[in-house]
Amino acid sequence: MMKERILFLDIETVPQYRTFEELPEKFKSLWSKKADLIRRKESDTAEELYLRAGIYSEFGKIICISVGFVSENNGKYSARIKSFFGDDEVKILNDFVALVNQSKFDALCGHNGKEFDFPYISRRMIVNGIAIPPMLNNSGKKPWEINHKDTMEMWKFGDYKSFVSLDLLATILNIPTPKDDIDGSEVYGVYYNDGDLQRIAAYCQKDVATLMKVYYRILGVNFREEDWDINYF
Repeated sequence: MMKERILFLDIETVPQYRTFEELPEKFKSLWSKKADLIRRKESDTAEELYLRAGIYSEFGKIICISVGFVSENNGKYSARIKSFFGDDEVKILNDFVALVNQSKFDALCGHNGKEFDFPYISRRMIVNGIAIPPMLNNSGKKPWEINHKDTMEMWKFGDYKSFVSLDLLATILNIPTPKDDIDGSEVYGVYYNDGDLQRIAAYCQKDVATLMKVYYRILGVNFREEDWDINYF
């Protein structure tokens, strides 16, 4: 039986503004300086690179947080996954905080969560004047007091030289990935060009479903696909 109550999560982010031209003048200057640091080719312009601004919490915003919880009974796994999504980042964050504060989870888990999802959410909470829930806040805590799990870190076994995508990890662990629509590189276009938040939420939820299975497979749990019952809300 699984003893830990883990909240699995994944986020989707986009630039705060649709284009570089829409940025306030001060932010144009600040992004241009950032672009100088991340430019790979001399021909890359600040305007072109702005499409990548969503991965930086200072220039991006959260449009979706998908969360999931797994319960196990006699080798059968029941998962519940839901999303907080929309144009209103403050509402998304407040809804997420309410869930975390009201539920008694032992840990949070993400893929590359320690480097991206967890700090991104925390920084956007500070920007929006929202108190960081104790489960997420690692300020002043000793390493063993921080209940954050990360499947990328688990897979590295102390090797910090490379990035391993969730899709690659699921594939080599023989876990079918339900990514049958968009991928992360398309989120900007689906949000700003299509306005299809439901599609983005569905994509994010599928990542959470994969994350859950990868986590337990790394722990050595040998399950079959038919052992899982995943419910989306």
